[in-house]
Amino acid sequence: MMDDNSALLGRLRIERGGDFQPAPKARIWPLALAAAAVALGLVAWFALRTSGVPVHVAVARAVNATAAAQAGSVLDASGYVVARRQATVASKITAKMIELDIEEGDHVRAGQMIARLDDTNIRAALAEAAARLDFAKASLAETQVNLTNAQRDYDRQKSLLKGHFVSQAAVDNAQTTLDALRAQLATQRSNVAVVARGLDVAQRNLDDTIVRAPFAGVVTVKAAQPGEMVSPISAGGGFTRTGIGTIVDMDSLEFQVDVNENFINRVRPAQAVTAKLNAYPDWPIAAHVIAMIPTADRSKGTVMVRIGIDEKDPRILPEMGVRVSFLGEQPGADAAAATSAVRLPAAAVQGAGSAGTVFVVHDDTVERRAVRLGAPSGADVTVIAGLTAGTRVAVGDFSALKDGAKIRIEP
Repeated sequence: MMDDNSALLGRLRIERGGDFQPAPKARIWPLALAAAAVALGLVAWFALRTSGVPVHVAVARAVNATAAAQAGSVLDASGYVVARRQATVASKITAKMIELDIEEGDHVRAGQMIARLDDTNIRAALAEAAARLDFAKASLAETQVNLTNAQRDYDRQKSLLKGHFVSQAAVDNAQTTLDALRAQLATQRSNVAVVARGLDVAQRNLDDTIVRAPFAGVVTVKAAQPGEMVSPISAGGGFTRTGIGTIVDMDSLEFQVDVNENFINRVRPAQAVTAKLNAYPDWPIAAHVIAMIPTADRSKGTVMVRIGIDEKDPRILPEMGVRVSFLGEQPGADAAAATSAVRLPAAAVQGAGSAGTVFVVHDDTVERRAVRLGAPSGADVTVIAGLTAGTRVAVGDFSALKDGAKIRIEP
């Protein structure tokens, strides 16, 4: 029975003559189709890669609170810190300086002594003037005595004339002597006044040997040294100092900026201003417009604007560079709108003033979008409305771009 089953199984076995070998043509077709697909993919990629306007991409960056506050400005200008009250202190007389009590940076009070000059000759002149005054007063007293005696003699001569004891000639001589002494007394009184004035001049010269600060302030320049000659005028072939030191009233500091005359209509008195010193670019300083100087600089085409500082600070020093932003009519609304302000390279924005246009990138196309511009900041422009931080913007040939145009992003 088992042999019968084995025979039946043997009949069901399929005999194979070896592995199947496809014909050569059947093996080439799949390879050709794969190569064609790769070629078509490369062609399509190259066609897509080379089509569209080549652009670069700039990403909108959020600005900080300080920049946002400045985004509401209508005009920017640069200038310097200027002291409205400063003086180069000099002596009123020509003399050698023997003492100097100031150094750069010292704070001085009004009337404080800052230097002392050699007063030897002036004290001698003062003593001489005092002696002349004493002599003039003594001469005046002598003349007064003589005048009193002459008056008595004249009165006596007149009484004797009534009794015919003296002649009229004697009375006339007494009268002449009396009149001469009266004239001499008037002359000597005038001489005393003149000598007294000379004494006063000598005393003033002595007082002028003490040089005092004209007002309270800070010494910024020390121009002379003890032992040098000082004078109110230039003399001595350049070896005489015409100034002792410069004092600046720090409470009188203000900003003075040059505004292009084409934009002076954006400035008004009492206008709010935000200023930044070049030395402290991250420190906003509140200020306001004091006045516009009513004349223009023909060579530069600018008008000078005076700007007052709302809060004084010791960091603000004369002649520092400053950049100011003149704020708009409603700085509060502008500041609120500027909370979402972003910054873009100037090359990514078309337009000027407060209106501009950008091309927002969407994959391989761009969207034309109007934006509101704020104050420029170096090579960047502040956009206060129309964009959000992180938005990609096209930078390229704007004449070839339009709304919906295909682009090719270059690295």
